[in-house]
Amino acid sequence: MALRLLADPTRARIVELLADETLCTCHLVAELDAKQTNISNHLRALREAGIVVAEPAGRFTYYRLVPEALDAAADQLAALAQRARTAARTDARREC
Repeated sequence: MALRLLADPTRARIVELLADETLCTCHLVAELDAKQTNISNHLRALREAGIVVAEPAGRFTYYRLVPEALDAAADQLAALAQRARTAARTDARREC
C-alpha cells in the first residue's frame, strides 16, 4: 500500500517536492540536507511502488511523480473513510 511508504517523513517530503517539479537526486539531497545514499534508497522504494518514475538525462537522473499512483492512494483512503462511516452508523462491534 502506497500509504505505508508515504508515512515516512523523508519520502513524504520527496513526494511534496516532486509535486511541484521534476528534480534530480542532487536537488533532493540539497533540499533535504540528507546523504545521497539515503535519498537514493527512498527513491528506489518510491519507484518500485510506482509512485515516481526515473528519467535519465545525461549523467543525471530526474524523478517525477506519477499522479495516478497518488490518485489510487487517495481512493484507498476515501474507501477506508467510507467503511469507518458505515461502521460508526451501525455501531458495528465484534463480540468478545
